[in-house]
Amino acid sequence: MPGNSNAKQNPIIVGLDIGTTKVVAIAGRKNEFGKLEILGFGKADSAGVVHGMVQNIEECIRSIHQAIDRCLDSNKKLDIKEVYVGIAGQHIKSIQTRGDRVRTNVEDEISKADVEALIRDQFKTFIPASDQIIDIIPQDFTVDNSQPVVNPVGMSGVKIGANFHIITGDKHAIRNIKRCIDKSHLMTRDLVLQPLASAAAVMNDEDMEAGVVIVDIGGGTTDMAVFHEGILRHTAVIPYGGVNVTNDIRQGLGVLKAQAEQMKVQFGSSLAAETNQNAFITIPGLRGLQPKEISVRNLSEIIEARIEEILDYVVINLKQVDVLHRLHGGIILTGGGARLKHLAQLTAFKTGMNVRIGTPNEHLAGGHSKLLEDPMYATCIGLIMRGYNDWENGKLQFVGDGNTEIQDVETDAAQQEPQPSPLAQVEEEKKKNEQNNPEPEEYKENTETKQPKEHAKVKNVFNLFKGKFLEMFGDTEEE
Repeated sequence: MPGNSNAKQNPIIVGLDIGTTKVVAIAGRKNEFGKLEILGFGKADSAGVVHGMVQNIEECIRSIHQAIDRCLDSNKKLDIKEVYVGIAGQHIKSIQTRGDRVRTNVEDEISKADVEALIRDQFKTFIPASDQIIDIIPQDFTVDNSQPVVNPVGMSGVKIGANFHIITGDKHAIRNIKRCIDKSHLMTRDLVLQPLASAAAVMNDEDMEAGVVIVDIGGGTTDMAVFHEGILRHTAVIPYGGVNVTNDIRQGLGVLKAQAEQMKVQFGSSLAAETNQNAFITIPGLRGLQPKEISVRNLSEIIEARIEEILDYVVINLKQVDVLHRLHGGIILTGGGARLKHLAQLTAFKTGMNVRIGTPNEHLAGGHSKLLEDPMYATCIGLIMRGYNDWENGKLQFVGDGNTEIQDVETDAAQQEPQPSPLAQVEEEKKKNEQNNPEPEEYKENTETKQPKEHAKVKNVFNLFKGKFLEMFGDTEEE
């Protein structure tokens, strides 16, 4: 596999996650063991994005600039020119289709070029004029009348066919994202559906074999990807996320948006029954008004109602593809919303499936910051992995205008310096923010509640299956 023998020759790939609440830029490079070394990290509050769709170009550009600048500040030797961008939003749709191609040189064995030509043919699939194909993912192949196979290369036959999962999105929404990237003086290397990027970061071979559903709870949307028998079976975008929970709290309790967000993060629970009925939160009054006391039980009941609605959509989608009781690997929760207390327990109760929290730490090199062991960064880590899948399969060099790799100034020197330094700066910045924005004395819970710490241990077996798994995320450019 290219690059693993000499990590210094591996490209630096940057993932850019443009979300409703945050914009994250992470630069990474694989080491000789195939693990990602984080060379730069930048995060900024998102503006101009609503439910995953760009609504204000200028505000979104400012957020991208802030995230990229902070990533560059964390490592002065970086020179970021190209990014892999995650895409989500209510406009995302998926369809199942079938394609066949009759070969002319039947005496020759089926080649990779034959497979790529079959995939290219799917760009002719009829879709609404306002939509655009984002990704074409082959599910299984057939050669003549044979049983379905995962990879037909090397076989003999006249007709090659496949079932495809085609992901589409609104042309204007896609164009707005690309316009934001272009005006930020960056090149969009590829647009990747966010749940597929998250899946690459939190899944392993055992999950693929057992069958799982990825539920990525973001700020504006909740994204799903269903894998069964090693094949991507279904994707969906649910138009509710963490922002909806915050708005419910703001309206239900009559507080400010910032207060609602802080209460959700600090004291919120997805299971109201698990909270102390006698616990209250005191928040300052507005413009000299008396402080307000908020019941923790009421807060959690509001959160639970919205989370149950999201989970109802998850169950409906699983029933549509008839895999609700056939995914033995259960549900993997990821995204920033997965950090809600008792979310895994509520999900298991509502679906009757096994549930765990998915974090991207198994693909990171040792010595990385604990800050990145967070489900909210799964998409960005997955985008970097998508970039490496393209590079290792020879696709990266065919895109762009000759600048195929993100160049690192003084590459050798950068490799010799200790890698944790970029993230050390991030953690230092986090401490400064905590000092500059101390928790108000009024934000206290009158009765102590335990904060259970839930951490999913994932076996480190990625190198045994990445060729089989990540090939699903490759796509072919339309000619």
